Amino acid sequence: MNKPTFVYVTYIATTLEQLWEAIVSEEFTQQYWSGGQLQSDWQVGSSVQHVNQDGETESIGEVLESQAPQLLSYTFSSSDVTGTVPCHVRFKLEQYGPKVKLTLIQTALDVQSSMTMSYRWKKSVSYLKRLLEIEDVLALVA
Repeated sequence: MNKPTFVYVTYIATTLEQLWEAIVSEEFTQQYWSGGQLQSDWQVGSSVQHVNQDGETESIGEVLESQAPQLLSYTFSSSDVTGTVPCHVRFKLEQYGPKVKLTLIQTALDVQSSMTMSYRWKKSVSYLKRLLEIEDVLALVA
């Protein structure tokens, strides 16, 4: 049986480099991951950890592809669930004039978590978009 796939596409008024940095920066991810953060050096084969605001590791994975600033792919699985197939997440960034098209694809979701994960991704990416676009506007005003 095929596992569900979640695809989310949005356009963000920023540059490829700024969006890439927002995705891989521990400090920046903390702003849109509900106080948690992603930790990795983002080299192929390196570990990826999602650490919650209490400093506890909630999920762990491995970097599969890392081609800054256009493509990032990694696996992750919950640290409290053993024996599950890791999910795969892939970020594809493409410049479209003054905006960047961000395509987020998550595969190998189990049916129970697919709705929760799609809600979390939509919320996180929407907040990421808002942070980048507001920062851009604030920089112009300053």
